[in-house]
Amino acid sequence: MENKGNNQQDQSPSINYCLYARKSSESDERQALSIDSQITEMLSLAKRDNLKIADIRKESHSARATGQRPVFNQILEDIRKGLFKGILTWAPDRLSRNAGDLGALVDLMDEGLILEIRCFGQTFTNSPNEKFLLMILGSQAKLENDHKGVNVKRGLRAKVSMGLWPGVAPTGYFNEKRTDRKGYILLDTQRAPIIKKMFERVAYEKWSIRQVCAWLRDDLDFKTAGNKHLTLSSVHKILRKSFYTGTFEYPTGSGDWYTGKHTPTINQELFDRAQQQLGRNDLVKPMPKEFAFTKLMKCGLCGSGITADEKIKKQKNGVVHHYIYYGCTRGRDLYCKGGYIREEELIKQLTKLIDKISVNELGMKAKIEQEVKRFHKFQQSVLDKEPDKDEEIKDVDIKNYAKYILQSGSISEKRDLLILMKSRLVMINKRVVLEK
Repeated sequence: MENKGNNQQDQSPSINYCLYARKSSESDERQALSIDSQITEMLSLAKRDNLKIADIRKESHSARATGQRPVFNQILEDIRKGLFKGILTWAPDRLSRNAGDLGALVDLMDEGLILEIRCFGQTFTNSPNEKFLLMILGSQAKLENDHKGVNVKRGLRAKVSMGLWPGVAPTGYFNEKRTDRKGYILLDTQRAPIIKKMFERVAYEKWSIRQVCAWLRDDLDFKTAGNKHLTLSSVHKILRKSFYTGTFEYPTGSGDWYTGKHTPTINQELFDRAQQQLGRNDLVKPMPKEFAFTKLMKCGLCGSGITADEKIKKQKNGVVHHYIYYGCTRGRDLYCKGGYIREEELIKQLTKLIDKISVNELGMKAKIEQEVKRFHKFQQSVLDKEPDKDEEIKDVDIKNYAKYILQSGSISEKRDLLILMKSRLVMINKRVVLEK
């Protein structure tokens, strides 16, 4: 027994160890050591046993899901490259709490790429019994995770059944800080009246979400408890949230509704009127319409993308007209004055632009040649006509083909044409130009 221990100690200094420390999801009171103290203890162990530490790696990502820890994944890659032959860590559950990562470690041990995994009170080498023990301890950690998940979900179901909100309080409310009233939500007397006015502006004055957002930022300088302005998406979420009426659905989309113990900000009638104004209904929403030139141009004034919208006008005689307009999304500048132009005018401008640019700029020559070859093949097989092998494709043919696509091609053909252009298109004051 004594000789065996001496042999193992003689081999240990020849192994390059990677010291791996990972933060636990639990609190410090329930956890043995923090990351820094893990490193301190393991360095003391390395000094005592004369271990060679080649590198120290820290990580705070959870070990519950397979392959989701970048630092751990890099360690495995470095082991495959031969940079390390051993791992030094506080406990087996620091390395893995899921079957996938645990299996990767054992596979590397089977291949002889990992000679030793050392923890504070245990050592695992490439022997059947020690690998089996490592797998048992790793599986035990996974079992603890699974039980925690079940217990958390059960606790959340119990909480919502009591009318308690199971998360961070929405804007206009505060989470109760008292430990004996955990889960209770308090009304934010400063922000709640403004939230109510948001609903009223939409329901009775027919404001859009953009108008509400501009009013909050410019007129009121309204900020959340985190001292941030509300974005368009945040305003939209607030105006859609039934929580402000005193009821909520949990989980979202489950159809399970609960009456909360928090003080409502608005009544159900006001909420319903706001939803009606926002266009909310339970009908199946139509598929989004596809436009030819969206996401292919940007606004030259603010740098936002160019979007499209279809307008339908019905005359008294029953004739219906469809118009498509292109303009700035105002994603970067809410007050951008880029303007809108009709699709017919946009196509005219693109057609004129083709006359001014070189064929190389179009990037269409290869596609034109392919089309001509296809036409020649049709002549030969159907019309029994021998094609002219000396026929050249002129630049004017390429430009005319591009114009034809813009005027009569399908949506996908028009998009392919603009995608092939080597310079990006920019719209400035209703004029389309090539980006310089």
